[in-house]
Amino acid sequence: MNSENSPTKWGQFIPLATVFFFWGFVAASNDILIPVFKKAFDLTQGESQLVSFAFYIAYTVGSLIYMGISILIKKDIVNTIGYKNGLVLGLGISALGTLLFYPAANTGSFALMLSGLFIVALGFSLQQTVANPLAIALGPISTGSQRLTLAGGINNFGTTIGPLIVSFAIFGTPLAGAASNMSIESVKIPYLVLGLAFLLVAVLLKFSSLPDKPKMIAEEEGSTKEKAKTSALKYPQLVLGMIGIFVYVGVEVSTASNLPAYMEHNLNFAISDIAPYISLYWASLMIGRWTGAVEAFTGDVNLRKILRFVAPYLAFGVFLAVNAIAKHDLTPFYIYALVILVLIAADIASKGNPARMLLIFSLLGILALAIGMTTDGMVSVYAFTSVGLFCSTLWPCIFTLAVSGLGNNTSQGSSFLIMMIMGGGVISVLQGLVSESIGIQASYIVGVLCFAYLAFYAWRVKGILKAQGISFDEKIAGGH
Repeated sequence: MNSENSPTKWGQFIPLATVFFFWGFVAASNDILIPVFKKAFDLTQGESQLVSFAFYIAYTVGSLIYMGISILIKKDIVNTIGYKNGLVLGLGISALGTLLFYPAANTGSFALMLSGLFIVALGFSLQQTVANPLAIALGPISTGSQRLTLAGGINNFGTTIGPLIVSFAIFGTPLAGAASNMSIESVKIPYLVLGLAFLLVAVLLKFSSLPDKPKMIAEEEGSTKEKAKTSALKYPQLVLGMIGIFVYVGVEVSTASNLPAYMEHNLNFAISDIAPYISLYWASLMIGRWTGAVEAFTGDVNLRKILRFVAPYLAFGVFLAVNAIAKHDLTPFYIYALVILVLIAADIASKGNPARMLLIFSLLGILALAIGMTTDGMVSVYAFTSVGLFCSTLWPCIFTLAVSGLGNNTSQGSSFLIMMIMGGGVISVLQGLVSESIGIQASYIVGVLCFAYLAFYAWRVKGILKAQGISFDEKIAGGH
């Protein structure tokens, strides 16, 4: 089934995409807060990673609250209040979290800062639980992976501009040498503005055409040989996929959150000069996701081939334009255009199969980290930032593989997967602690182990799904 036969409901997808943008904007901005908090509160590298831990552990707590309330009322919360209302409620919770930044900044309280981030992410947890299956529901399930990839590309537009905007707000200028202007009180204003944006979007979504209770489009008849099980946890593809989401979010977040310390201590970068490279890392995810989403727009095979080359460089152009507006020197980034060719080649080699794509991109992630760990200077920086390219399509691949064949247990499985986003906090802290023993550069061995598991999952899940009569060749994730 292609996009021509069953088009995506773009009028409903576009307002939903705004929520994906917020997640990326805030998550990437945390990487700017980490060195700021580290200096302002005199933290160790391990303690500074509590910023990521507080943010990502909230996803797990949110999922547990979600399931607990559902058990108590004996009804699924989202099915009871509606998908649209679920998004509105989640945005309201996140807005409340931003309010804590004001007293936290005035009192210089690190604990209150972490509490604010925790509540913001608590709202994101509900939003994620609703938005991911909703994105799949806005069209045929056979193209659900592309919609998640496209939503991820929008998410990473937020991650691209987030570090630059927050850096400008904190340092007072995007130019080099602004570290002297660093003030913990300057954090409160951008987050209060962000809270107002949450509320504005909540109102817009409330009156949008998004469905309150969309019906998930069923998988094609005969797609599975197994009878439905009573619990999503009885499906091995989901259980292994939960670990996959844990380590994937972990390596994605920890690679970026430990990069400022590496560049500052090993390469003598000023804290204020690191923002463009953090932006490049998150832009790399946008570049990869724009590449993987081209098939959501057209069923024309020849046009897809053209867009596969145009889309990544268009996304790269967005990164360059944003940094040009911020008056950063673009000269160090032009060479990165060659690294993007590796991404395009990997995307072509995957042939649209999510299991194959997961395997290829995981192996490239290992290679990128290995180069970053064994080289010096800007080569190592480009190697570490290229991890973003190879993480770019892993979320939709893992998510699609993990929920395939779950039938009526799909929404329950989705909640379990969202819970495992906590890996972003746990693994970031783990790498921070490891770095205190073996150094920042060598600590990226933690990421290598994460990618190794993902390569294993890609190999193992293919056999599990094949035994259930599910095949992704020329079917899901944009078969060619």
